[in-house]
Amino acid sequence: MQTQVYTRYERARIIGARALQISMGAPLLVTTSRIDPLEIAIEEFNANIIPITVKRR
Repeated sequence: MQTQVYTRYERARIIGARALQISMGAPLLVTTSRIDPLEIAIEEFNANIIPITVKRR
């Protein structure tokens, strides 16, 4: 399976949506000592484990 290349807008949308989920109490997908939802979302994005897909037209 190939790693998808995201535009900067897609990356911002994915990380922002995941950070919102984390701030609302969603379970974390990585073990981390960070407490900021945005930093956790970036860490999850870099680990390529965020369960969000992008549909392109």
